[in-house]
Amino acid sequence: MDVAGIAAVATEMAQARTGNAVQLAVLKKAMDVEAQGALQLIQAASQVITTSPPNLGTRIDTFA
Repeated sequence: MDVAGIAAVATEMAQARTGNAVQLAVLKKAMDVEAQGALQLIQAASQVITTSPPNLGTRIDTFA
């Protein structure tokens, strides 16, 4: 293999590493955004539960 071929392979490998690093960074950012959204949903649901009247859901209407 000549020097130009070795340089081309090295350049290709460096570009692949860079591409993989960028893809991994984007994946991590997407996961962080999803986690933040899930946390907001959980917090919103817990606020609904804590602000509900204490007798809500304790009685069943059996007359139909």
